[in-house]
Formats: sequence, C-alpha cells, structure tokens
Amino acid sequence: MESPRDTLETLLAGNERHVEALPEDYFAEVQTGQHPTVVAICCSDSRVSHEGMWGIDRPGAVFTPSNIGNQIWDEDDGERIVDGGVLYPIHHTGTDVVVVVGHTGCGAVTAAYHVVTGEEPPGPQGVDKWVDQLVPVIEEALESGLIDTDADEERVINQLVEYNVDYQVRSLTEADEIPDDVTVYGFVYDFQGVYGDEPGRTYLVSVDGETDPDALAGLAPEGYEATARSLFHQ
Repeated sequence: MESPRDTLETLLAGNERHVEALPEDYFAEVQTGQHPTVVAICCSDSRVSHEGMWGIDRPGAVFTPSNIGNQIWDEDDGERIVDGGVLYPIHHTGTDVVVVVGHTGCGAVTAAYHVVTGEEPPGPQGVDKWVDQLVPVIEEALESGLIDTDADEERVINQLVEYNVDYQVRSLTEADEIPDDVTVYGFVYDFQGVYGDEPGRTYLVSVDGETDPDALAGLAPEGYEATARSLFHQ
C-alpha cells in the first residue's frame, strides 16, 4: 500500500498528465456557467467511474452527486427530502434527465440486508445513517415476492440492488420537487458479469418506474434494446 506522500505524488502526477492533455479551449463553454444534460446519482464506490461509464470526456455534461447506496434523499430535522445534489441541476441549470445508478455487489445494500437479517450496522455513525435509510427499502423488497430468498446471498444482494434502483427512481417520479417533464432512468452498472458477459456495461432496469424488460426494450434507443434486463425476469 502506498504511503500518504506516495499517494499525493500519484495524484499530482496524474493531474499533471490531465493538464497537459487538455485542449486549449477545453473549458471555454463552461467558464461562466453549467448546463449539464443529466444529473447522475451514483453509489460512492471507487469501482464505479461516474463519467467514465458513459464515455464522457468533456466538462459540464454530467452533474454527479453520489452517496452510499445511490440514494436520492437526505434528511432534514427528521423529514426525508430529495437531496439537493439532485435538485440543484433540475431547478437551476435546466437539466431534465436524472439517472440513478446502482452497481452489482453493492456494499451499502449488503450492509442494509445484514441489518434487516439481524446483524449490527457496520459503523461509524456517518455510514450507519445511509445504511439505516436503506433498511426500509430492503424490508419492502424482501416482502415484495420479487426477491429469490432461497438463492445464495450474492444473487439476493444483486436483486436487492436492482430493487433499490427502481425504488429510488419511483421515489423521484413521485416527489413534488421533481417537475413532471423530468425523465428518470435507472441503471445497474455491472462489473461482475451478473447481467451479462460485458464488464462495465450499464443495464437499463427502470424508466420512470417501468421495470418490465420488454417495455424497457421498447423505450431504449435502436440498437440498445439488449441493455434492458432484469434479474427478476430470467
């Protein structure tokens, strides 16, 4: 493992390469403002590249809030509200597309599942806050009849990941703070070969709360119908 000083050198050297590779006008269109086409709320996981998964290499295209478990909400004085990182681009930069991105093998979903099944939260408190917010989602999922509770834990967790993505999508579509003309897509980023044999592929699992793979395939752009998949319909 690198020492902190070695890590600092790695970061600075990487930034040096980044600076040297930038075209002269790289930031020209975003010097005085931003108008991202999408706000993508992803899980805070080092294996999930929030812009890299979309192949985006220009600034200002994606607004990228993230948290433990790709959750769309926060709490304010005990009240659950839509997170400001999601709301800001919608209300202040003209963004009209939200994507919720979960990922296979999610540690937050795993921790919430373990709490539901009798284990202690992982700690510390700052982590437990987000895990606790997922617990009702996991409880609802396990009672939905969609989760194959007789399967091995890996499959259960990945089904719960997909359920959580759709839950977050549905929560956004039902939230008063989200205008009716905003479209919400739900994806699972698969780097473990759970949905298919192409690591790094994002699979479309929800569009404004629609989860049927055939319906999703009809909503997908031409040529991308195969990205509409579900662990509940295999």
